[in-house]
Amino acid sequence: MKCVAVDDEPLALNIIQQFAQKTGWVEVEKTFTDAISAKAYLLENQVDLLLMDIQMPDINGLQLYQSLEEKIPVIFTTAFSEYAIEGFNLSAVDYLLKPYEYERFLKACTKAKEFIVYKQNKEMNDGYLFVKYNYQWNKIFFKDIELIEALDDYIKIHVPGKPMLVHMSMKAVSEKLPAQKFIRVHRSFIVPVALITSWNKVSISLNDKSIPVSYTYQKQVQDLLNKHLESN
Repeated sequence: MKCVAVDDEPLALNIIQQFAQKTGWVEVEKTFTDAISAKAYLLENQVDLLLMDIQMPDINGLQLYQSLEEKIPVIFTTAFSEYAIEGFNLSAVDYLLKPYEYERFLKACTKAKEFIVYKQNKEMNDGYLFVKYNYQWNKIFFKDIELIEALDDYIKIHVPGKPMLVHMSMKAVSEKLPAQKFIRVHRSFIVPVALITSWNKVSISLNDKSIPVSYTYQKQVQDLLNKHLESN
């Protein structure tokens, strides 16, 4: 679970990093001591969770969160208990009152993880996912995805009209896609099963496109496609 931590006290950020490392599954991708820099980063990058102090100079944590178009799951941290109600009014996952112990940190992060899994499952069941493109969040329906292609630190999602270039890894997008509808066939390609017109051991055809199947994914591809044949 990738998170960004925002706190104007470096010591508080160090504690978050230590506690996150101790969990083994919370990854602090970036830390910030001011809200403005954090917001600039969040406009360009996708993260799973915010760990954010409330009392900060210039823009406090509540104001920063209210200014975000996409409400990323957030755990507010502060030394002032009077902010708790306002934090929960913003649908915060949890609220950590400083100083807090590792066990309390772990409980909050576990709660956030459960919420994220629930949200991802809901998106899958509803048949769409959200991605950040052109500085805003866009809904993409699974039925509209024609191909997903890796391009360095970005992915290109081919949909009718203009493809979307999104700052996301293939691993991250794979986790958001239903496994029965999409399959990764190469380190650079994910294809929708419904659009496959033919295949062999080394390639897959999507109408007029030929997509290579790398050795790493050959067995996985064959097994999935054979299951689809058996079910039809």
